[in-house]
Order: sequence, then structure tokens, then C-alpha cells
Amino acid sequence: MDSQVVRRPVEFHAMEFVEYIKTPKVDSVTLHRPFYARVEGTLCLTGHHLILSSRKTNTEELWLLHSNIDAIEKKFVGSVGHLTIKCKNFMIIQLDIHGMEECLNIASSIEMLSNLSKVTLTYPFFYRPMSDALEDGWQAFLPESEFARVTGDEWRLSHVNKNFQVCPTYPQTVVVPKAVDDDCIMQAAAFRQGGRFPVLSYLHSPNGTVILRSGQPLPGPNGKRCKEDEKLVNSALGVGKRGYIIDTRSYNSAVNSRSKDFYLILFPPGGGFETEAHYPQWRRVHKPLDRFSNLQESLTKLMEACNKNTNSMDKWLGHLGASSWLSNVKEVLTTACLVAQCVDRESSSVLVHGSEGLDATLQITSLAQIILNPDCRTLRGFEALIEREWVQSGHPFASRCAKSCYAGSKLKCTGPVFLLFLDCVWQVIQQFQCSFEFNEQFLILLFENAYASQFGTFLCNNEHERQMLKLSEKTQSLWTYVNRPQILEVYINPLYQPNSSVIWPSVAPQSLMLWSTLFLRWDMDNTSNDSTDKEIRKIQQNDKQLKIRAIQLRKQLSELQREALEKGLISE
Repeated sequence: MDSQVVRRPVEFHAMEFVEYIKTPKVDSVTLHRPFYARVEGTLCLTGHHLILSSRKTNTEELWLLHSNIDAIEKKFVGSVGHLTIKCKNFMIIQLDIHGMEECLNIASSIEMLSNLSKVTLTYPFFYRPMSDALEDGWQAFLPESEFARVTGDEWRLSHVNKNFQVCPTYPQTVVVPKAVDDDCIMQAAAFRQGGRFPVLSYLHSPNGTVILRSGQPLPGPNGKRCKEDEKLVNSALGVGKRGYIIDTRSYNSAVNSRSKDFYLILFPPGGGFETEAHYPQWRRVHKPLDRFSNLQESLTKLMEACNKNTNSMDKWLGHLGASSWLSNVKEVLTTACLVAQCVDRESSSVLVHGSEGLDATLQITSLAQIILNPDCRTLRGFEALIEREWVQSGHPFASRCAKSCYAGSKLKCTGPVFLLFLDCVWQVIQQFQCSFEFNEQFLILLFENAYASQFGTFLCNNEHERQMLKLSEKTQSLWTYVNRPQILEVYINPLYQPNSSVIWPSVAPQSLMLWSTLFLRWDMDNTSNDSTDKEIRKIQQNDKQLKIRAIQLRKQLSELQREALEKGLISE
């Protein structure tokens, strides 16, 4: 389901929205949007949607979530106002409105309604699904049920973070080494940025090695050590084993973090990294990845390139290269492959962290699991991965996805970290098209819902905030919607064949491509791809029916042969 078009939702008109809507309805508005003929109709504003309905009965209505609007531009030609609305999912539409006052009122209302400061006024708190839920998505991937899949006796569930008292961005239940008690964990948490002590991300069952993630240690300028943290980290290693610490910062950045003033103010006694003297069983490797702010600039340049009308191949490739988006894809994939190689081929455990452990760290641990674990390449397994490694692990969706590429630098905490991860997954799918149960439409669904949604899954920045707002009671989970059979079939890859092997994607520049069906989907007609998938499903369905018919005919033949034998018509 495209989040930019929501058909006939149940709307609740809260009194809080009255002050925002200066002109609730305007007639004779013309809509221009990609791949559709221009439409004239009535424009209505509700608390959560911009709605345009045509007088022509056969023309589809437009229901656009205000939360999907990234920026709005105004232009007047005589008495006609032209509003260009740029959406977070990269769609751009234009509304032609007669009358300057009406146009300005509509623009003002849209700007206010698309930037609501109170999360409880957003659409997920008002959305009421039309059909009954077959499964509660909020309960689908709880840490307890996910831990049941962990093999081995060296790990345990810890409730040390009950009521989020140790780490506000972790879930209340985490998986830690059985050899360390909760008191040790609390001491280690005080030595990690944001209290993000090392926790289990993945256990590789073929050899028992693990991937851990955390925030950076806090030795500060004086090189302070924490024996509890050292014990916790070393407990992840087997006897005589060595491990790797993958630091997603450059060496200079890691060194500078020890003495930067803002670290001293926010996270005394300053940041830093694990020294070999105190962590002798671990080898530290620096793999610098761009921070969210740089990714935001990269995405902005990428979409500027995609929206430029040029017939020059050199200019297009120049603009694409200048955005550095594919370079970021390459670096993230390369680092994930390094982690997977350490775990699978060298039988070495890995600890991944950068500064906060909220962005690049999660990209790497998630992608490494997709490479290593075939379950993460199933649709439900991928849902569990997103829930476990992103939602429950504290990726700040509300901050990072507050704005997209068209909003400029209005918010300093925004950055397409999750989108870059999805792009990396798409790149791997292109190289192993039969190894993934889900298709690229599922990735696009996740992207769209991370930025604007009627569901509560990606609201807020962490589990603590979600619990305070009682999201599981007041909103519906995206997984509740997706896992309905009639919805799920849309996102199934018809070419899927289970592959239990580790997959090794190529990270060579010539192996990576622009995700055109996402970034250029409003400039390209992708209906041919949809028709191809439908034709494949049709062939598979016919094949299934023919196999069933063949079984029935064999059964009938067997019965006829037996009957003929009994009547002496044939001999054995």
C-alpha cells in the first residue's frame, strides 16, 4: 500500500485541528501529479489528510497524509496560486488554486499540519482499521520469543533495564553473557555512551561466534578503565578465542572524541575507544562511515540529480557521483561483509560500535545478519530483524525521519540512515534474487512508513517513549497490517527458493546500481515490473494447479488399474 494514497480512512475531527485549518474546502482546484492526467476537483483539508475529489466518477481520489509532506513552495501567476508539494517519499505534485487568499490559507494550513509538535495528534492515534486483526503485531517479536531462537548455554535474558533505568534507548529485556551478573552490567553501562552496554545482536549457530553492539566506551582524556566492562566484553569470547572491534569512526575521530568539549559536557568523562592494553583479546579495526548529517546532504544531492532534466550522460553521472550516495552504500556493505567474514570464516566474534551506537552500528549488525542468516532473508524473519535491531534497539526514527530530502537543513537531527540500510538490502537482493522471500515493494513499504504512516511502529525514538505513550494500546502495528494473507502476498518474491548458505555480495563499484524503482519511480513508469511479477505468479499458480491435476489423474489411473486387475481385464 502506497502511503501517499490512503483510500477512505476513518477521519476524526479533533478540536485541536480547528485552529490550523483556515480554509477547509476549495473548489475548482487542478491537480498535477506523475503518470496521471491533470484533474480538476474539490480540495478538502482534514486534521491529517489533504483530499482532492474529482467531479468525474471514474477518477481516483487523492488522499495525502500531511505527515508525508516534506516541503511546500508557493508561486502566483495573476490570481492563480501554484502550490508545489514535495513529499518525503520523493513524489512531487502541484495544485493550482484560484484566489490568492485561499491559496495562502491552504499553504499555511498544510505547513502547520505537516509539522505537528505533539505526537499524539498524528494520524496513527486516530486511525481505525476497517478489518479485524488476525495477529497483534506489537506482540509478534518480543525479546523473550526471539531469545528462544538463540542456541547455546552461554547467554541469558536480563531485565537489568527494567523501567529503562539503566539505558533509556534499550528495551527492558536484553541478551547478555550468562557469566556476568546484573551488577556488573550496570557498572559497564555507566562506562558506555548513553548507557548502551554491549548486548548480543546475533549468534552464528554453525560455530558459536557472536555479533555484539554497544555505544562507545568513555575512557576520557585520562584513559579511565572499567573492569566490569572488560569482563562483559571478554565474556562473549570462548576460551583462547580472539575477537574484533569494528569502530565505525575514523581513528582520528575516535581519538578526538576523548577530549571534545561536548563529550565532556554530555557524557563525562569523554568518549574514546577500547585500548589494547585493557582489551588484549580484541583487535580494533576502524571502518569510518558517514554520520546521519552527512547522509542527509548526500540524499539531498542525489534527489537533485534525479530531478534534473538533462540529456547529457556525463552530467548525469557527474551529479550522481557528486552525491556520494552509492559510495555510502559501498562503504556500509563493505563493512557488513567484513563483520560477516570475521564471524563465518575466521570464527571470531565481533563488537560493533561508533559513537552513540544508534545509526551506523545498526546498519552493520543488520546487514551482517542478512548475509549470514537465511532466516533474515524470509519475510517474517526480516520483520523480526527490523523490530529487533532497529525499533527495539533505539534507532531514533522520530528524529531521523522527521524530514526528508526537500526540507533543507531545517532540522539538524534528520538523516536517511534507515533508507541507506534498505538500499543496501536492495543491492544484495539484486545479486541474489532467488534467496529473498520478500520483494523490493516490501522495502519501499518500510521506507514510506518510516517517514509517514497510519501505524505506530516507527513512531518515537525508542521503546521508552513508545511505552510512555502506550502505542501498543492506542495505535496499530505495521506488522498487524502486513501479515494479513491478502496483504502479504503482494510482497512475496515469486522467484524465492530457500537458500541456507551464507551469501557473499559483491561490493565492487560496477556491482552497485542506483535504486531506480525508488529514487526515479515518479519519473519512470514501473508498471512493466508489476506486470512481470503478476505473470510469474500466474504461471506458478497454473503450474501448481497442473501438478494437483496430475496427482489426481495418477490416483484415478491407479484405481482403474486395480479395478481392471480384479475383473481380469489385464494381468500384472
